Amino acid sequence: MSIFNTPSQPQGLAGQFAADSAYAAVDVFIGTGGDGHCHPGATRPFGMVQLGPDTQHRHHRQAYPWCAGYRYEDDSILGFSHTHFSGTGHGDLGDVLLMPFTGPTRLEPGYPERALSGYRSRFSHEQERAQPGYYAVRLLDHEVDVELTCSDRVGLHRYHFEPGAQPKLLLDLRSSVYHHPGKNLWSRLRLRTPQLLTGMRETRGWAAGRQLFFAIEFARPLARHEFHNTETDVEYRGFRTPGREPHQKRVLEGRALVAAFEFDIPADQQLLLKVGISAVSEEGAIANLAELPGWDFEAQRQAAAQAWADTLAVLDIAADPALRSSLYTAHYHACQAPSLFMDLDGRYRGPDNAVHQAQDFGPGFRYHSTFSLWDTYRALHPWLLLTQSGERNSDFINSLLASQRHSPHGILPVWQFHGLETWCMIGYHALPVIADAYLKGLRGFDAQAALAAMQASAEYAPYGGIGDYLQYGYVPFDKEGEGASKTLEYSFDDWTLARMAEALGEDSLAARYYLRAQSFRQLLDPATGFVRGKSSEGQFRLPFDPTAAGYGSDYTEGSAWQYSWYMPHDCAALVGNLGGDAGLVQRLDQIFEAETNPKMYSHMEDISGLIGHYAHGNEPSHHIAYLYAYAGAPWKTQQRLSQILPMQYASGPAGLAGNDDLGQMSAWLLFTALGLYPVAPGSNEYVIGRPFVQRASLTLPNGRVFTVRAEGLGPGHDYIGAVHLNGQAHDVSYLRHADLMAGGELVFSMQAEPNRAWASAPAARPYSQTPYPAA
Repeated sequence: MSIFNTPSQPQGLAGQFAADSAYAAVDVFIGTGGDGHCHPGATRPFGMVQLGPDTQHRHHRQAYPWCAGYRYEDDSILGFSHTHFSGTGHGDLGDVLLMPFTGPTRLEPGYPERALSGYRSRFSHEQERAQPGYYAVRLLDHEVDVELTCSDRVGLHRYHFEPGAQPKLLLDLRSSVYHHPGKNLWSRLRLRTPQLLTGMRETRGWAAGRQLFFAIEFARPLARHEFHNTETDVEYRGFRTPGREPHQKRVLEGRALVAAFEFDIPADQQLLLKVGISAVSEEGAIANLAELPGWDFEAQRQAAAQAWADTLAVLDIAADPALRSSLYTAHYHACQAPSLFMDLDGRYRGPDNAVHQAQDFGPGFRYHSTFSLWDTYRALHPWLLLTQSGERNSDFINSLLASQRHSPHGILPVWQFHGLETWCMIGYHALPVIADAYLKGLRGFDAQAALAAMQASAEYAPYGGIGDYLQYGYVPFDKEGEGASKTLEYSFDDWTLARMAEALGEDSLAARYYLRAQSFRQLLDPATGFVRGKSSEGQFRLPFDPTAAGYGSDYTEGSAWQYSWYMPHDCAALVGNLGGDAGLVQRLDQIFEAETNPKMYSHMEDISGLIGHYAHGNEPSHHIAYLYAYAGAPWKTQQRLSQILPMQYASGPAGLAGNDDLGQMSAWLLFTALGLYPVAPGSNEYVIGRPFVQRASLTLPNGRVFTVRAEGLGPGHDYIGAVHLNGQAHDVSYLRHADLMAGGELVFSMQAEPNRAWASAPAARPYSQTPYPAA
């Protein structure tokens, strides 16, 4: 009998995680459709394994919609691989693709529109289930039910075959999800015993030279196996030729390896197997199997569920059911990266592609990778500081510092996964992550070593026009592409370095970087109000089109309409460039009230979620609605957030307007729903927006509880009438980090009409207490 004719949860889970629990509120399919690029597979919080389905696209040149390997709109499954990104704008991974099947052995995946043209299978969402730490689906063409769960480093599979069916399994070590020509540099299969198979693959995808090793342990011995190199085997071109003997080698190496296995028919019609992965060696993958002992699938599923229940328990939310589900799902997405990338014995592979020992960096250290820093420094890492332990956050910082120590370039990661640098995006945004953590009290790392690592990144001239930035005081467009964006982001990063140096008593170093943090002023154009690209001769680019976006322009994944407001450390300069408070309010209104024209930015995949020129589907816009508070108009922030959140977030697979970007989109939703947002990480302030929940309690790492409560919240009541912190009137449009960490209650009184007097005075504005140098 199919598992889909039985209750959706085993008895232990059904009793422990009630229908109204945080665990049950998570909908792992949110963001798996549209442009969300989220993956629904089984993983643990910040786990190394992300085990789940791949629904391959038809052609590798159309890879963007399948960055996560899975797309909800598809109706066939290629197989189940053990590594995935969730929410990126770039595709890779898909390692160790396994597919259970019955009938003839086919070595090619086939075509989605042609049943049984290959080993892929059709599936239906009616016979698909997923919860945190668990995924299940019925493969319709093979009549096999698949269940998946995992520990941190090991995936556990359970397959249910129909009575009398011959259980078979295919392993594809080619380019897996993407089948990019030439992506595989090398791979290996090694049958060590009838119950243990090991191997590896080395790829040159997003991260060149990435190595991934694996060990597969079968619960029952193999009855038969065959290894094939489809690049060289003349008798195999997609289908096995009748009458030919299979390749029953015990070891095979090459660039295009596929293996097929048969098992004796089990009495219970079940086949179980484990897959351990490692970046170090096959022996490391074998050793990692010890993390998941035995073959009790239900116990392991329950352990994965409990790990997620504990992670989700820091939030206690009372809200509309759809929003409550979106928020718990957002926290689930926010707790997937940075992900563990270290073997049980403490070994890991660094950006030098060499193996290192954890004890070299201190006792208890757990190395993590997958840092999408251009995205996640803005809100994800500030969120993790509030919701994860000091040990976990210290691991993140120490992983950045370990990577800098191992880097051939001596710098902190830019966009790193599986230990290797991709050089994707701009900025040196490990700096705000480190500075924000230190300034908020995290002490589980060497602050002086961190400061030195931050400075090494800020001074690395070969990267991203930094040499020109140091020479000219900005990045000239005739020297480096996207120079305006780079100047703005380098300026902010320099400010966070200055803040860190000042906190450590390095006053002369702080003064130097406070001065560099003003570099963005070089590109302010008072005539137009925009930030504009400037040549090495000091001339603004002509002609000027504020809608010019992306590749070949002065802006990274955006236009002047999205990027010109990015100086969160010095919004006074922004106000001054626009002629005062009224000028900033007017320009922000123009952004949101412009006619929305998707075709204007259609050449840029990441510019999505448009409201006028505001593009919520990409990070440069994420702080914009909060800027009204800097001009003394926080009620306008409340108005815009009431417009943005319902339009950009929803239940269902298409519930995200753009890539989740490893949790940044989710972190924006979480902060915003609670009424706060960290516009400038490193400032120790959160700008107050407006709440969208009736109540939310956050259990902080220090054990205290901070509660947000909204009185009078309801349809049409979008504006703040008053705010009270622990019973005292709170008449400023920001909340200090120290006040939040002290615990207590922030109460919003909501009403139908804006209170234009609340927090409008200059002294009530965010960062108004911080002096800025004159222009």
